Amino acid sequence: MSDKKSALTIKKAVFPVAGIGTRFLPATKANPKEMMPVVDKPLIQYAVEEAIKAGITELIFVTSSSKRAIEDHFDSNFELESKLKAQDRKELLEIVQSILPSGISCVYIRQPEALGLGHAILCAKPAVGNDPFAVLLADDLIDGQNGASCLTQMITQFQAVNDSIVAVEKINLKDSSKYGIVGVEKSFSHFGKINQIVEKPKPSAAPSHFGVVGRYLLTADIFTQLECVKPGANGEIQLTDAIAALLNKRSVYALAFSGKRYDCGTKLGYLQAIVAHGLKHPEVAKDFKQYLENIV
Repeated sequence: MSDKKSALTIKKAVFPVAGIGTRFLPATKANPKEMMPVVDKPLIQYAVEEAIKAGITELIFVTSSSKRAIEDHFDSNFELESKLKAQDRKELLEIVQSILPSGISCVYIRQPEALGLGHAILCAKPAVGNDPFAVLLADDLIDGQNGASCLTQMITQFQAVNDSIVAVEKINLKDSSKYGIVGVEKSFSHFGKINQIVEKPKPSAAPSHFGVVGRYLLTADIFTQLECVKPGANGEIQLTDAIAALLNKRSVYALAFSGKRYDCGTKLGYLQAIVAHGLKHPEVAKDFKQYLENIV
């Protein structure tokens, strides 16, 4: 299979969802953080919908023993559907049945230990095989612009270059220790090759203002690098280190996507996402806007 053909047929997406969500305890003690709702849909559903709209047909979830709720969410619920049908609640029945559209398959793989994002992606290797694939982190809820999601924008670029792409956004350098930071050419505007990538550097050591966010398009040779990467802090295998090693073999690109990202891995970002999506939800937008105007 040629690179060009692979680029045109990106059908697999990996969702690393094995984390324990410590920043949202006690809410995440018994409920996966990816199942936390933004208005009326859980975070993981927003990520899955973005993938499906971009043409993904195989969803690969890297889970842990405490994430059964995610599998249940994307499975059918005969009892619930039967009750809604008996009550003639057609609209709700359609919502429930459309959570996972026909033609979309799910694969669930257990990550035996929480050994970092790189290790979680490596766990997906048997399901990914030699195909290029997407990685979506549900913590980052991203609204695209002009009808094109972040992942759709990335796939469009991938079809031209056939190399790995990381999504980036301009950050305040004081926050560099929260991100993987890429080095780019001075002429970089929204898309181009990266020359280095550093995991959570101090502001003084950051190679640019561009931080990597939770969307990746990766070629399958990333697995070779992940297998060779030495564990870093806390014994974790970092995806950033594997991408840095991949740079010695082939080009990797950065895309400063068009859209708005909400960092739902933080309490503030999560609340911002709820407000933004509440203000455009057809059922509550008008009343919610009036409520906010009254209290602000």
